[in-house]
Amino acid sequence: MRLALNEAQKALHEQEVPIGAVVVSGGAVIGRGHNLVETLADPTAHAEMQALTAAAATLGGKYLKECTLYVTVEPCIMCAGAIAWAQVSRVVWGADDPKKGFRRYCETVLHPRTTVTRGVLQQECEALMTDFFAGLRG
Repeated sequence: MRLALNEAQKALHEQEVPIGAVVVSGGAVIGRGHNLVETLADPTAHAEMQALTAAAATLGGKYLKECTLYVTVEPCIMCAGAIAWAQVSRVVWGADDPKKGFRRYCETVLHPRTTVTRGVLQQECEALMTDFFAGLRG
Protein backbone atom coordinates (compact mmCIF):
# COMPACT_ATOMS: atom_id res chain seq x y z
CA MET A 1 0.00 0.00 0.00
CA ARG A 2 2.96 2.31 0.55
CA LEU A 3 3.79 2.00 -3.15
CA ALA A 4 0.20 2.90 -4.02
CA LEU A 5 0.49 5.95 -1.76
CA ASN A 6 3.66 6.92 -3.62
CA GLU A 7 1.67 6.77 -6.86
CA ALA A 8 -1.06 8.91 -5.27
CA GLN A 9 1.59 11.51 -4.40
CA LYS A 10 2.61 11.59 -8.08
CA ALA A 11 -1.01 12.32 -8.99
CA LEU A 12 -1.15 15.08 -6.39
CA HIS A 13 1.97 16.73 -7.84
CA GLU A 14 0.28 16.68 -11.26
CA GLN A 15 -2.89 18.34 -9.86
CA GLU A 16 -4.82 15.09 -10.27
CA VAL A 17 -7.11 13.52 -7.67
CA PRO A 18 -4.51 11.74 -5.52
CA ILE A 19 -5.29 8.08 -6.06
CA GLY A 20 -2.59 5.52 -6.72
CA ALA A 21 -2.55 1.81 -7.50
CA VAL A 22 -0.09 -1.04 -7.91
CA VAL A 23 -0.54 -4.63 -9.07
CA VAL A 24 1.64 -7.27 -7.42
CA SER A 25 2.30 -10.83 -8.56
CA GLY A 26 4.65 -13.22 -6.79
CA GLY A 27 5.96 -10.41 -4.61
CA ALA A 28 6.92 -8.21 -7.58
CA VAL A 29 5.21 -5.04 -8.80
CA ILE A 30 4.03 -5.73 -12.35
CA GLY A 31 1.91 -2.63 -12.85
CA ARG A 32 1.51 0.78 -11.31
CA GLY A 33 -0.51 3.86 -12.00
CA HIS A 34 -2.02 7.04 -10.68
CA ASN A 35 -4.91 9.18 -11.84
CA LEU A 36 -4.27 10.85 -15.19
CA VAL A 37 -7.82 11.99 -15.92
CA GLU A 38 -6.95 15.70 -16.19
CA THR A 39 -3.57 15.17 -17.86
CA LEU A 40 -4.99 12.95 -20.60
CA ALA A 41 -8.47 14.56 -20.67
CA ASP A 42 -9.74 10.99 -20.37
CA PRO A 43 -12.46 10.07 -17.87
CA THR A 44 -11.27 6.44 -17.89
CA ALA A 45 -7.66 7.24 -16.92
CA HIS A 46 -8.13 6.19 -13.29
CA ALA A 47 -5.20 4.85 -11.26
CA GLU A 48 -6.59 1.31 -11.29
CA MET A 49 -7.04 1.32 -15.06
CA GLN A 50 -3.46 2.50 -15.54
CA ALA A 51 -2.13 -0.19 -13.19
CA LEU A 52 -4.25 -2.97 -14.74
CA THR A 53 -3.15 -2.02 -18.26
CA ALA A 54 0.51 -2.00 -17.23
CA ALA A 55 0.16 -5.36 -15.43
CA ALA A 56 -1.54 -7.00 -18.41
CA ALA A 57 1.23 -5.72 -20.67
CA THR A 58 3.88 -7.07 -18.29
CA LEU A 59 2.24 -10.51 -18.15
CA GLY A 60 1.32 -10.53 -21.83
CA GLY A 61 -2.31 -11.39 -21.19
CA LYS A 62 -5.60 -9.93 -20.02
CA TYR A 63 -6.10 -12.10 -16.93
CA LEU A 64 -4.50 -11.09 -13.66
CA LYS A 65 -5.17 -14.24 -11.68
CA GLU A 66 -2.85 -14.69 -8.72
CA CYS A 67 -2.40 -10.90 -8.61
CA THR A 68 -3.22 -8.35 -5.92
CA LEU A 69 -4.31 -4.82 -6.72
CA TYR A 70 -3.48 -2.26 -4.03
CA VAL A 71 -5.32 1.05 -4.40
CA THR A 72 -5.54 3.99 -2.04
CA VAL A 73 -9.31 4.47 -2.45
CA GLU A 74 -12.16 2.02 -3.04
CA PRO A 75 -12.53 1.52 -6.81
CA CYS A 76 -15.43 3.10 -8.67
CA ILE A 77 -17.93 0.94 -10.54
CA MET A 78 -16.00 1.33 -13.84
CA CYS A 79 -12.74 0.19 -12.28
CA ALA A 80 -14.47 -2.61 -10.38
CA GLY A 81 -15.82 -3.89 -13.69
CA ALA A 82 -12.33 -3.87 -15.19
CA ILE A 83 -10.98 -5.63 -12.10
CA ALA A 84 -13.67 -8.28 -12.55
CA TRP A 85 -12.91 -8.76 -16.27
CA ALA A 86 -9.20 -9.11 -15.43
CA GLN A 87 -10.07 -11.69 -12.75
CA VAL A 88 -7.80 -10.05 -10.18
CA SER A 89 -7.48 -12.43 -7.24
CA ARG A 90 -7.33 -9.86 -4.47
CA VAL A 91 -8.13 -6.16 -4.09
CA VAL A 92 -6.79 -4.15 -1.16
CA TRP A 93 -7.77 -0.54 -0.57
CA GLY A 94 -7.15 2.12 2.03
CA ALA A 95 -10.09 4.54 2.14
CA ASP A 96 -13.71 3.65 1.51
CA ASP A 97 -15.53 5.88 -0.98
CA PRO A 98 -19.19 6.14 0.10
CA LYS A 99 -20.03 8.58 -2.72
CA LYS A 100 -18.43 6.96 -5.79
CA GLY A 101 -17.17 3.55 -4.63
CA PHE A 102 -18.49 0.47 -6.41
CA ARG A 103 -20.18 -0.90 -3.26
CA ARG A 104 -22.67 1.98 -3.42
CA TYR A 105 -23.99 0.52 -6.66
CA CYS A 106 -23.33 -3.21 -6.56
CA GLU A 107 -21.34 -5.20 -4.02
CA THR A 108 -21.14 -8.23 -6.31
CA VAL A 109 -19.51 -6.62 -9.35
CA LEU A 110 -16.07 -8.15 -8.66
CA HIS A 111 -15.20 -11.64 -9.88
CA PRO A 112 -16.68 -14.26 -7.50
CA ARG A 113 -13.20 -15.50 -6.54
CA THR A 114 -11.82 -12.03 -5.82
CA THR A 115 -11.16 -11.35 -2.14
CA VAL A 116 -11.25 -7.86 -0.66
CA THR A 117 -9.31 -6.26 2.18
CA ARG A 118 -10.35 -2.76 3.27
CA GLY A 119 -8.82 -0.14 5.53
CA VAL A 120 -5.10 -0.71 4.93
CA LEU A 121 -3.31 2.55 5.86
CA GLN A 122 -6.80 4.02 5.92
CA GLN A 123 -5.96 7.21 7.80
CA GLU A 124 -3.14 8.14 5.41
CA CYS A 125 -5.26 7.42 2.36
CA GLU A 126 -8.22 9.40 3.72
CA ALA A 127 -6.02 12.34 4.74
CA LEU A 128 -4.57 12.61 1.25
CA MET A 129 -8.05 12.84 -0.26
CA THR A 130 -9.47 15.15 2.43
CA ASP A 131 -6.54 17.56 2.15
CA PHE A 132 -6.74 17.59 -1.65
CA PHE A 133 -10.44 18.45 -1.75
CA ALA A 134 -10.13 20.96 1.10
CA GLY A 135 -7.45 22.71 -0.97
CA LEU A 136 -9.81 22.95 -3.92
CA ARG A 137 -12.51 24.55 -1.78
CA GLY A 138 -10.12 26.81 0.14
